[in-house]
Amino acid sequence: MKGSGFGAMPSGVRSVVVPVSAEGSRVLVFAPVDRWAELLPGQRVLARGTLGTAEPGSLTVAVLRVRGPPLDVGAAPGWQVVAQSLRDGLRVASSVLDAEAAGLLPALVVGDTGGMVQSVEDDFRAAGMAHLLAVSGANLAIVCVSVLFLVRLARVGPRGSAVVALFALVGYVVLAGPEPSVLRAGVMGAVGLLALALGRERSALPALAAAVIVLVAADPEMAVSFGFVLSVLATAALVLVVPGWVERLVRQRVPRLIAEAVAVPAAAHLATAPVVAGMSGQVSLVAVAANLVAAPVVAPATVLGLGAALAMPVLPWLAEWLARFAGPPVDWLVLVGNWAARVPGAVLDWPSGWWGGVALVLLLGCLAVGLRYRLARVAMALGVIGVVLVLLPVRVLAPGWPPAGWAVVACDVGQGDAVVLSTADSGRAVLVDTGPEPAPVRECLDRLDVRRVPLVILSHLHADHVGGLASVLADRSVGAVAVGPGRAPEWAWRQVRRQTEAASVPLVSVAEGQRLTWPGLSVEVLAPRGKETQGKEVRAGSDGTAINNRSVVLRATTRAGRVLLTGDVELAAQADLLTAGVDLAAEVVKVPHHGSRYTAPEFLAAVGARVALVSVGAGNRYGHPSQRTLDVLTRRGAQVVRTDLSGDSAVVGSGVVVRGRPRSPPGR
Repeated sequence: MKGSGFGAMPSGVRSVVVPVSAEGSRVLVFAPVDRWAELLPGQRVLARGTLGTAEPGSLTVAVLRVRGPPLDVGAAPGWQVVAQSLRDGLRVASSVLDAEAAGLLPALVVGDTGGMVQSVEDDFRAAGMAHLLAVSGANLAIVCVSVLFLVRLARVGPRGSAVVALFALVGYVVLAGPEPSVLRAGVMGAVGLLALALGRERSALPALAAAVIVLVAADPEMAVSFGFVLSVLATAALVLVVPGWVERLVRQRVPRLIAEAVAVPAAAHLATAPVVAGMSGQVSLVAVAANLVAAPVVAPATVLGLGAALAMPVLPWLAEWLARFAGPPVDWLVLVGNWAARVPGAVLDWPSGWWGGVALVLLLGCLAVGLRYRLARVAMALGVIGVVLVLLPVRVLAPGWPPAGWAVVACDVGQGDAVVLSTADSGRAVLVDTGPEPAPVRECLDRLDVRRVPLVILSHLHADHVGGLASVLADRSVGAVAVGPGRAPEWAWRQVRRQTEAASVPLVSVAEGQRLTWPGLSVEVLAPRGKETQGKEVRAGSDGTAINNRSVVLRATTRAGRVLLTGDVELAAQADLLTAGVDLAAEVVKVPHHGSRYTAPEFLAAVGARVALVSVGAGNRYGHPSQRTLDVLTRRGAQVVRTDLSGDSAVVGSGVVVRGRPRSPPGR
């Protein structure tokens, strides 16, 4: 089998998917990170695993699941080894910058997102700037223009300049890796440079068509690659639409430089918006403005970053200085992404799937036709005014989020838990669990305007409770991270230790009977109980139920009364608490284990809560919440609030619940 290789792997990743070619057919290998993540394109590997069928309708013929490292690995091509060393050197040179810039610079130059801070990546997606994180035609254009400028200064003729630029283009494609967008842009650029070298008139549209035909014929998988489709659409817009728009703006006495700066991001965004909407179920309303503001610094940052990568093997000090010079432009990109992502209504929810994309195409088509007629333009203007005066206040202002006086919020983080407990200090709150992914918990804390987190308590170490920790540590001032006596699963414990050490945040233990206080908030640890909590670190078994039953159970005293936070405790742990006679009474309960059927009616009766918060993901595969559990809560007169239906859910005062807006699941 011949592997296709990887870049840097984000922390916490335990397995990888390696596309390989076996006897000319495409096979996906699911394998552990160990040694598989180190493969480079072109390496031959020997592996033993379980062969399974591929997803129907795909161009992959089979799936191979491997448990261990490759049995035998062949030597990588020399140029791939050099390219990998240059990518590694760029990461080392970038480390002189702040964490956000250090992760963004390699992504900007060679598409290496392994070191990116998750919040920056999320901001770029929301702002419509995610294309900057993948190498595309824009990167190759920057490289080729820079090389052509230098060789023309040396008085090299047009054909010689084209040949030199062609070599630079090939080298850059090898450096960036064989991604579909890179290959598409590389082939198109090569066709154009070849035409220049032969002295023939260059035509961008035939070059694009030739690139698409050659690449799809060589690798039919690209025909179903979203990245490839987005790249082709954006390039086609630049070729077919931008020149006409620029000329119209120039005739309106707009300076050509400004006209091009406006037309390029607008055309690219409009051309790709239907595909993006179908993929993500969202439409960015700030993408054009964000890209317009970001555009002037992209080329300098890319050139300086590329110079740092090339200089690192021979002059490390020069590489570090080039990275420092790239710092201000990269910081500006981070700032623009952060600003654009936080504009109220920056992202508009849209139907996902192919019909959502078709709907947006029809809407854009109607707008394009309508703008040609005066009456239609007046109607559209009135419609925009109506949206601004009616829908925008309803969407942005009416919810009044966060509600004044909120005491506890169950964040909508999908299939997982993240509960925020307010203190009397503005912008300061305690966080219990962090959800399965970095983005949702970060967005929830942003909406609540929580900037300082004196303590993050992890009820237990399952991924749906600790997955967002890195985002919280990166974006907030965190005093400490607390865990209970459980230390399983082992990979999660190592990940939590690594993340807290990297953020220089203390990792502490909490035990039964411990009481923690802040202005306006106190938290008491009720469980786990028993000998294991007496100052000893306990490594719980790897069984999921055992881990759930070692969850830290907390009772918080807030301005809304007592709040019982139960983690994922199941029947055995609930019985232990009842047998021990622990006072479980509370006005608000976070229902155990996402409302699963393993919740005893006697336990819920002992709590007697008026409000039951169920943190659960829409359409999850576990069948949560159980209708049996919901019926028990309803019969006891509890108000049941589900995050999959109500979004972020806040308890204000004595039993008053304010609901947010449900979060759209990724890719749905």
